[in-house]
Amino acid sequence: MSERAVYLDHAATTPMLPVAVEVLTSHLRDRGNASSLHASGRRARRVVEESRETIAQALGCRPGEVVFTSGGTEADNLAVKGIHWSRTAALGEGARLITSAVEHHAVLDPVHWLQGAGQAEVRLCGVDAEGRLDLDELARLLAERPVSLVSVMWANNEVGTVQPIEAVVALAAEHGVPVHTDAVQAVGTLPVDFAASGVDAMTVSAHKLGGPVGVGALVVRREQGIVPLVHGGGQERDVRSGTLDVPAIAAFAAAVEVAVKEQSTHAARVAELRDDLVRRIQQVVPDAHLHGAALDVPGARLPGNAHLGFPGCEGDSLLMLLDARGVECSTGSACSAGVPQPSHVLLAMGSSADDARHSLRFSLGHTSTAADVDAAVEAIAPVVDRARAARR
Repeated sequence: MSERAVYLDHAATTPMLPVAVEVLTSHLRDRGNASSLHASGRRARRVVEESRETIAQALGCRPGEVVFTSGGTEADNLAVKGIHWSRTAALGEGARLITSAVEHHAVLDPVHWLQGAGQAEVRLCGVDAEGRLDLDELARLLAERPVSLVSVMWANNEVGTVQPIEAVVALAAEHGVPVHTDAVQAVGTLPVDFAASGVDAMTVSAHKLGGPVGVGALVVRREQGIVPLVHGGGQERDVRSGTLDVPAIAAFAAAVEVAVKEQSTHAARVAELRDDLVRRIQQVVPDAHLHGAALDVPGARLPGNAHLGFPGCEGDSLLMLLDARGVECSTGSACSAGVPQPSHVLLAMGSSADDARHSLRFSLGHTSTAADVDAAVEAIAPVVDRARAARR
């Protein structure tokens, strides 16, 4: 067992960047509510607005399009519900809402909630065996009846497949339908430009790119109608009320700036580590197989993502056995009442229920090293053998 934990779960959360820690702590003793009019309040407001400008420059949007939230889940809910509710005023109750079958639950759950409440007709667009959206099916769904919103993630959090966002935007534009994208996994690992992408709303989360937990943003075009989820003080142009967390916002901005600036260098480094990890795992466990897009197709998957299937194993067992050896990763599948559930992403990609439970996601980030890869490779073969023996 290694002396320190080998952390290969950066897609779940990544350690804060030193600059973000420094910025966060430097503001923790500051006083003043950013909505107050006195000098302390104005100083706090200046920090918020300078942070908003920094984020806007990094993401290719206007400062006024950045709406601060508590994180990615709130931003996804605000986009899905808020834009859908705004659009139903013109389209009528029960308008169609389209998303993909492989979305994060922060999108899928509010979509299904709207459907359960009788407020939307939901359609989940299918994907191919690599998890890539079926554009022909999307075109058909858009043409059948009025649609309030299309929500398609920029890159999948489980298998790492990058979606054809520009093509999605082009298809939706033919019908005047706005597009939201959950870019939580993409910012800092892929080139992301809000304006150039053509999307109308985009979700970003600080703790996925080296910022603190508990802060994020919905980037949304000012001309896009959106109904707020939270009512109160009218902060964030009355789209998201609530006292702003000034230290967290400042740290978020610092992390975004660094992550975007260093994106290409970071992506090349973690992709090299990831490729080495996959190659060597498949050498010691010959029937281990990769889910998602191929490694050798440029831009097809997240550079730090390695989602591997291990036939004859339970993913949860593999995870706990690796954890006991000091290697931390994830399964990506849900667990309800202690009963392992197959990954909805893998099911949508055509896996059987059994195959959708035998996988692990290794995700590398800015603290990952060659030694981490060595430790994971060293641990995996005996762990797989033990997990297979437990199922016999």
